[in-house]
Amino acid sequence: MKLLIIEDEVELAGALHRGLTQEQCKVTLATDGATGLELATSLAFDFILLDVNLPDMSGFEVCAKLREAGLTTPIIMVTARDEVADRIRGLKGGADDYLPKPFAFEELLARMDAVRRRIDRPAGSSLQPDGSMSVGDLHFDPRTMTLSRGGVPVQLTVKEMGVLRLLMESPGKVISRTEILHSVWGIDDDPLTNIVEVYLSRLRRKLHALGPPVVENLRGFGYRLIA
Repeated sequence: MKLLIIEDEVELAGALHRGLTQEQCKVTLATDGATGLELATSLAFDFILLDVNLPDMSGFEVCAKLREAGLTTPIIMVTARDEVADRIRGLKGGADDYLPKPFAFEELLARMDAVRRRIDRPAGSSLQPDGSMSVGDLHFDPRTMTLSRGGVPVQLTVKEMGVLRLLMESPGKVISRTEILHSVWGIDDDPLTNIVEVYLSRLRRKLHALGPPVVENLRGFGYRLIA
Protein backbone atom coordinates (compact mmCIF):
# COMPACT_ATOMS: atom_id res chain seq x y z
CA MET A 1 0.00 0.00 0.00
CA LYS A 2 1.24 3.46 -0.93
CA LEU A 3 0.82 6.20 1.67
CA LEU A 4 1.41 9.93 1.62
CA ILE A 5 2.14 11.60 4.98
CA ILE A 6 1.76 15.39 5.05
CA GLU A 7 3.25 16.32 8.42
CA ASP A 8 5.71 19.04 9.49
CA GLU A 9 6.63 17.54 12.89
CA VAL A 10 9.84 15.74 12.05
CA GLU A 11 9.74 13.36 15.02
CA LEU A 12 6.16 12.23 14.42
CA ALA A 13 6.68 11.97 10.66
CA GLY A 14 9.73 9.78 11.26
CA ALA A 15 7.88 7.54 13.70
CA LEU A 16 4.98 7.09 11.29
CA HIS A 17 7.37 6.39 8.44
CA ARG A 18 9.15 3.68 10.44
CA GLY A 19 5.97 2.08 11.72
CA LEU A 20 4.15 2.03 8.39
CA THR A 21 7.24 0.79 6.55
CA GLN A 22 7.31 -2.15 8.96
CA GLU A 23 3.69 -2.79 7.96
CA GLN A 24 4.93 -3.26 4.38
CA CYS A 25 3.73 0.18 3.24
CA LYS A 26 5.57 2.40 0.77
CA VAL A 27 5.65 5.82 2.43
CA THR A 28 6.21 9.27 0.90
CA LEU A 29 6.69 12.31 3.17
CA ALA A 30 5.77 15.96 2.63
CA THR A 31 6.43 18.64 5.26
CA ASP A 32 4.18 21.39 3.89
CA GLY A 33 0.78 21.72 2.24
CA ALA A 34 1.96 22.85 -1.19
CA THR A 35 4.28 19.86 -1.58
CA GLY A 36 1.59 17.53 -0.28
CA LEU A 37 -0.91 18.88 -2.81
CA GLU A 38 1.52 18.42 -5.69
CA LEU A 39 2.37 14.86 -4.68
CA ALA A 40 -1.23 13.85 -4.03
CA THR A 41 -2.45 15.10 -7.40
CA SER A 42 0.47 13.85 -9.48
CA LEU A 43 1.09 10.40 -7.96
CA ALA A 44 -1.20 7.53 -6.99
CA PHE A 45 -1.63 6.81 -3.27
CA ASP A 46 -3.87 4.40 -1.39
CA PHE A 47 -4.06 6.59 1.73
CA ILE A 48 -3.20 10.11 2.89
CA LEU A 49 -2.38 11.07 6.49
CA LEU A 50 -2.82 14.83 6.77
CA ASP A 51 -1.78 17.16 9.60
CA VAL A 52 -3.93 20.23 10.23
CA ASN A 53 -1.26 22.68 11.41
CA LEU A 54 1.05 23.00 8.43
CA PRO A 55 3.46 25.92 7.89
CA ASP A 56 2.04 27.29 4.64
CA MET A 57 -1.64 26.34 4.67
CA SER A 58 -3.94 24.42 6.97
CA GLY A 59 -4.75 20.78 6.49
CA PHE A 60 -8.38 21.85 6.11
CA GLU A 61 -7.39 23.83 3.01
CA VAL A 62 -5.31 20.99 1.62
CA CYS A 63 -8.14 18.49 2.09
CA ALA A 64 -10.69 20.81 0.49
CA LYS A 65 -8.46 21.45 -2.54
CA LEU A 66 -7.89 17.72 -3.04
CA ARG A 67 -11.61 16.99 -2.95
CA GLU A 68 -12.36 19.91 -5.27
CA ALA A 69 -9.86 18.39 -7.70
CA GLY A 70 -11.88 15.16 -7.66
CA LEU A 71 -9.36 13.11 -5.67
CA THR A 72 -11.10 10.23 -3.88
CA THR A 73 -8.07 8.86 -2.01
CA PRO A 74 -8.98 8.17 1.66
CA ILE A 75 -7.76 10.93 4.01
CA ILE A 76 -7.26 10.74 7.78
CA MET A 77 -6.52 14.06 9.44
CA VAL A 78 -4.12 13.89 12.40
CA THR A 79 -3.85 16.90 14.67
CA ALA A 80 -3.46 18.21 18.21
CA ARG A 81 -6.64 20.24 17.68
CA ASP A 82 -9.34 17.98 19.11
CA GLU A 83 -12.21 20.42 19.53
CA VAL A 84 -15.55 19.12 18.25
CA ALA A 85 -15.81 22.07 15.86
CA ASP A 86 -12.43 21.17 14.32
CA ARG A 87 -13.46 17.55 13.86
CA ILE A 88 -16.70 18.57 12.20
CA ARG A 89 -14.84 20.99 9.93
CA GLY A 90 -12.39 18.30 8.88
CA LEU A 91 -15.07 15.70 8.16
CA LYS A 92 -17.29 18.16 6.30
CA GLY A 93 -14.25 19.27 4.30
CA GLY A 94 -13.79 15.79 2.88
CA ALA A 95 -11.71 13.86 5.44
CA ASP A 96 -12.70 10.23 5.99
CA ASP A 97 -11.64 10.26 9.64
CA TYR A 98 -10.11 12.60 12.23
CA LEU A 99 -7.52 11.35 14.73
CA PRO A 100 -6.44 13.69 17.60
CA LYS A 101 -2.82 13.67 18.81
CA PRO A 102 -1.34 11.96 20.68
CA PHE A 103 -2.55 8.62 19.39
CA ALA A 104 -1.42 5.01 19.55
CA PHE A 105 0.00 3.62 16.32
CA GLU A 106 -2.30 0.61 16.65
CA GLU A 107 -5.31 2.95 16.70
CA LEU A 108 -4.15 4.57 13.49
CA LEU A 109 -3.93 1.17 11.79
CA ALA A 110 -7.38 0.23 13.09
CA ARG A 111 -8.89 3.47 11.80
CA MET A 112 -7.28 2.96 8.39
CA ASP A 113 -8.81 -0.52 8.22
CA ALA A 114 -12.22 0.88 9.23
CA VAL A 115 -12.06 3.57 6.52
CA ARG A 116 -11.14 1.00 3.88
CA ARG A 117 -14.08 -1.21 4.91
CA ARG A 118 -16.51 1.70 4.61
CA ILE A 119 -15.16 2.62 1.17
CA ASP A 120 -15.42 -0.98 -0.01
CA ARG A 121 -19.17 -0.83 0.51
CA PRO A 122 -20.21 2.52 -1.01
CA ALA A 123 -23.82 3.66 -1.23
CA GLY A 124 -25.42 2.80 -4.56
CA SER A 125 -23.41 -0.37 -5.05
CA SER A 126 -25.04 -3.71 -4.22
CA LEU A 127 -22.43 -6.34 -3.37
CA GLN A 128 -23.86 -9.86 -3.19
CA PRO A 129 -22.55 -12.76 -1.03
CA ASP A 130 -21.23 -14.48 -4.16
CA GLY A 131 -19.10 -11.41 -4.98
CA SER A 132 -21.28 -10.19 -7.84
CA MET A 133 -21.98 -6.47 -8.03
CA SER A 134 -24.89 -4.40 -9.29
CA VAL A 135 -25.16 -0.67 -9.93
CA GLY A 136 -28.37 0.47 -11.59
CA ASP A 137 -28.97 -1.86 -14.54
CA LEU A 138 -25.34 -2.99 -14.63
CA HIS A 139 -24.50 -6.42 -13.21
CA PHE A 140 -20.98 -7.83 -12.91
CA ASP A 141 -20.19 -11.44 -11.98
CA PRO A 142 -16.49 -11.94 -11.07
CA ARG A 143 -16.83 -15.73 -11.10
CA THR A 144 -17.47 -15.76 -14.83
CA MET A 145 -16.03 -12.30 -15.58
CA THR A 146 -19.23 -11.33 -17.34
CA LEU A 147 -21.13 -8.05 -17.47
CA SER A 148 -24.69 -7.34 -18.48
CA ARG A 149 -26.73 -4.17 -18.84
CA GLY A 150 -30.47 -4.52 -18.47
CA GLY A 151 -30.00 -8.26 -18.85
CA VAL A 152 -28.11 -7.88 -22.15
CA PRO A 153 -24.54 -9.33 -22.12
CA VAL A 154 -21.77 -6.82 -22.82
CA GLN A 155 -18.53 -8.11 -24.30
CA LEU A 156 -15.57 -6.40 -22.61
CA THR A 157 -11.82 -6.97 -22.69
CA VAL A 158 -9.98 -7.76 -19.46
CA LYS A 159 -8.76 -4.16 -19.09
CA GLU A 160 -12.17 -2.70 -19.91
CA MET A 161 -13.65 -4.96 -17.24
CA GLY A 162 -10.99 -3.81 -14.78
CA VAL A 163 -11.83 -0.16 -15.42
CA LEU A 164 -15.58 -0.73 -15.08
CA ARG A 165 -15.17 -2.76 -11.89
CA LEU A 166 -13.15 0.10 -10.38
CA LEU A 167 -15.94 2.54 -11.24
CA MET A 168 -18.65 0.17 -9.95
CA GLU A 169 -16.89 -0.14 -6.60
CA SER A 170 -17.36 3.61 -6.03
CA PRO A 171 -20.50 4.72 -7.89
CA GLY A 172 -20.94 8.47 -7.97
CA LYS A 173 -17.33 9.14 -7.00
CA VAL A 174 -14.84 10.74 -9.38
CA ILE A 175 -11.95 8.36 -10.14
CA SER A 176 -8.92 10.21 -11.45
CA ARG A 177 -6.96 9.19 -14.52
CA THR A 178 -3.97 8.51 -12.25
CA GLU A 179 -5.98 6.18 -10.02
CA ILE A 180 -7.29 4.23 -13.01
CA LEU A 181 -3.82 3.90 -14.51
CA HIS A 182 -2.38 2.73 -11.19
CA SER A 183 -5.20 0.32 -10.28
CA VAL A 184 -5.79 -1.30 -13.67
CA TRP A 185 -2.37 -1.14 -15.33
CA GLY A 186 -0.22 -1.07 -12.17
CA ILE A 187 1.87 1.91 -13.25
CA ASP A 188 2.20 5.47 -12.02
CA ASP A 189 0.91 8.39 -14.03
CA ASP A 190 2.50 8.90 -17.44
CA PRO A 191 1.43 12.14 -19.15
CA LEU A 192 2.60 10.77 -22.52
CA THR A 193 0.14 7.87 -22.63
CA ASN A 194 -3.54 8.12 -23.55
CA ILE A 195 -4.34 4.50 -22.75
CA VAL A 196 -6.91 5.45 -20.09
CA GLU A 197 -8.74 7.77 -22.49
CA VAL A 198 -8.75 5.10 -25.22
CA TYR A 199 -10.18 2.38 -22.98
CA LEU A 200 -12.77 4.67 -21.38
CA SER A 201 -13.92 5.73 -24.86
CA ARG A 202 -14.39 2.10 -25.88
CA LEU A 203 -16.14 1.26 -22.61
CA ARG A 204 -18.54 4.18 -22.84
CA ARG A 205 -19.36 3.35 -26.47
CA LYS A 206 -20.30 -0.24 -25.57
CA LEU A 207 -22.36 0.66 -22.51
CA HIS A 208 -24.12 3.67 -23.96
CA ALA A 209 -25.24 1.68 -26.98
CA LEU A 210 -27.57 -0.20 -24.61
CA GLY A 211 -29.09 2.71 -22.72
CA PRO A 212 -28.63 6.21 -21.28
CA PRO A 213 -25.07 7.36 -20.52
CA VAL A 214 -23.77 5.93 -17.22
CA VAL A 215 -20.04 6.73 -17.41
CA GLU A 216 -19.39 10.46 -17.10
CA ASN A 217 -16.18 12.19 -18.20
CA LEU A 218 -15.31 15.18 -16.02
CA ARG A 219 -12.56 16.81 -18.04
CA GLY A 220 -9.48 17.54 -15.97
CA PHE A 221 -10.75 15.50 -13.00
CA GLY A 222 -11.54 11.95 -14.07
CA TYR A 223 -14.51 9.62 -14.59
CA ARG A 224 -17.44 8.46 -12.53
CA LEU A 225 -20.24 5.96 -12.79
CA ILE A 226 -23.67 7.52 -12.45
CA ALA A 227 -25.45 5.42 -9.83
